Amino acid sequence: MKKWLVVLIIIGAMLYIGNKWIKTTEITIESEKFPKNFDGLKIVQISDLHDATFGENQKKLVNKVKDAKPDIIFITGDLIDSNRYDLENSLDMVKQIVSVAPIYYVTGNHEIATNEVDHIKTALSELGVTVLSNEEQVIEKDGERIHIIGIEDPLNGVSVSDALINFDKTDDFTLVLSHRPETFQDYVVSGLDVVFSGHAHGGQFRIPGLGGLVAPGQGWLPKYTAGVYEEKETKMIVSRGLGNSVIPVRIFNTPEIIVVTLHSLEE
Repeated sequence: MKKWLVVLIIIGAMLYIGNKWIKTTEITIESEKFPKNFDGLKIVQISDLHDATFGENQKKLVNKVKDAKPDIIFITGDLIDSNRYDLENSLDMVKQIVSVAPIYYVTGNHEIATNEVDHIKTALSELGVTVLSNEEQVIEKDGERIHIIGIEDPLNGVSVSDALINFDKTDDFTLVLSHRPETFQDYVVSGLDVVFSGHAHGGQFRIPGLGGLVAPGQGWLPKYTAGVYEEKETKMIVSRGLGNSVIPVRIFNTPEIIVVTLHSLEE
C-alpha cells in the first residue's frame, strides 16, 4: 500500500510540475539580413495562456517575463479559452507587463470562437497593446527597419495564404505573429524571415524521443509542436504554450515562455 502511495505522490508531482511550472526557453537566431542597428533585439513570446493561472495575480508568469528583460513582447493567440471565458484573468497578466516592453498581439481560434473578439481586441488596445489583424507595423532604428506582421486566426474566415497575399514583398527583415504552425508552407512561400506561432500545445503529451502526440489542426503525431523549424530563408518558432483547453493536462510538456534573441551576422 505504501508503494502505491509513493507512486501516486510521484504522479501527482509530475502532473503539477508539468502544468504549473513555467520554463523559459531561450533561442538565438542569427542572420546576415537582420539589420545591425537592431543587433541583440530580445523578444518574449507568450502563447496559448487559455485563461490559466500561474500564482496569485499571475505573479509567476509576470516575474518570468520581467526577468527576461525583453525589448518586445509577442502574444500569439489563445490568450483566453472559449470553454471557460475569463478575460479579466488573462488581462491581469497583460496589465502587469505592458510597461515592461511594447506588446504585439494576434488572435487565436479561441478568441474568435467566443464571438467576443471585438471586445477582446478593444480591451487589449485600451491597455496599450498593439493588436494586429492582418496588419503590419514598421519599427525603425537609425535608418534601418523591421516589419512586424500580424495574421488573424483563419477561423475568422480568411485563410493564412489569402491574408499573406495582401502584404507587399519587402527586402526588410520580417517578424510575423501567426497562431497556426500547420500553415508553415504558406510562410515559406511568402519568404517570411521569422514566424512566431503556437496552437499545438507542444503535442499535449510529449513522448521522449518521438515528440508530441496530438495537436489541433495536425492530428496524431503532429509535425510542428515545439522549437524551431526552418526551410529556405524562413524560420518558424512554435511555442508549447502555457495553458490547456479541451485536454486538461500535459505530460512531459512543461508550459513555457520563449525568449528569442536576434543577432546580425557580419557580411
